[in-house]
Order: sequence, then C-alpha cells, then structure tokens
Amino acid sequence: MSDFKIIFAGPVGSGKTTAIATLSDEPPVCTNQSATDMTKERKSKTTVALDYGTMSLDAKEKIHLYGTPGQERFDFMWDILTTNGLGLVLLLDNTRRDPLHDMEFFLESFRDYIDETSVAIGITQTDIAPLLTMDRYQNKLKQLGFNSAIFEVDARGFNDMSLLVQALLFTIDPGLEYSA
Repeated sequence: MSDFKIIFAGPVGSGKTTAIATLSDEPPVCTNQSATDMTKERKSKTTVALDYGTMSLDAKEKIHLYGTPGQERFDFMWDILTTNGLGLVLLLDNTRRDPLHDMEFFLESFRDYIDETSVAIGITQTDIAPLLTMDRYQNKLKQLGFNSAIFEVDARGFNDMSLLVQALLFTIDPGLEYSA
C-alpha cells in the first residue's frame, strides 16, 4: 500500500478544516481552540496545530490530508507538516480584506516546498463576496512566477475539493488514475 501526504494551507477562515472534513473517509482530527487574537473577529475557534484526515485513492493508495494553522505565529508547524509531502493545496478566502496579498504571502512562505512539489489553488467564499475575478488571481500568479491550477471552490463541496486534489495530483503525475 502506498501512502501520500497533501498539505492544506491558507489564511484563517479559508476553509482548510472544512475541506479536510469534506474529503476525509473518516472523521478528521482537529486541534481547534478558542481564538484569542484578532482571529476571533472572523471565527470563534481556530486550528492551533493541525487538522488531519485520510482519503483513499483506491484499494492500494491512501492520501493523508494535513491542514496547517492559518496564523503566521504557528508557522513552525508549516515546516513540520510539509516534510515528505506530495504537494500543497492553497485555499484563499475571497471575503478577506486583501486576498491577493494573502495569496502572495502563502505562495512565498511555501515557495521552497512548492518548487520541490506542486500547488493547486482554491478560492473560497466567491458566492459571498465576488470581489475579485479569477483573472486578477491568475494575473497575480503570473506576476509571482507561478503556473498553477486555480479554481473557485466551496470547501463544503466534495466535488469541488476532489477536483482541487485531482488537479494537484495530475500536475505531479499526469498519468495518474484517480477515482473518487
């Protein structure tokens, strides 16, 4: 049996915990605690260490899904969680004050990891705040020197999240067979 590891990153409230819960074949492990900093303005609980779930590709292959904390003060966990990872799913919340800055921050923070692996990007909350068009995100990606798959997604939707994981896996191995 082969096991793979995919990392979910992004700012607080972008949907990492929800995405892992949506994709996981079993109830995920979450390390949510009451927010004590400016995070509490966005949500009452936040991930402080990691979220974890698993997803079977087929009878022989399993993906371990790890969600990072969104706050920069927990960035030490980012290095720990990315070790031996297959790639990064970056989720961005379109309702935040400057989601393009968030994208730049997280892409630069994970640049070394992305350069060794790959990244797929999901933009969440576009139904709530259609502030930025996908063209603006794609232009920013090009400006930063990234050529990545980018989609509007709902972290609660299995098909959306599955598509994002598939896009990541296909950028790593275009011949991969995947059935969700």
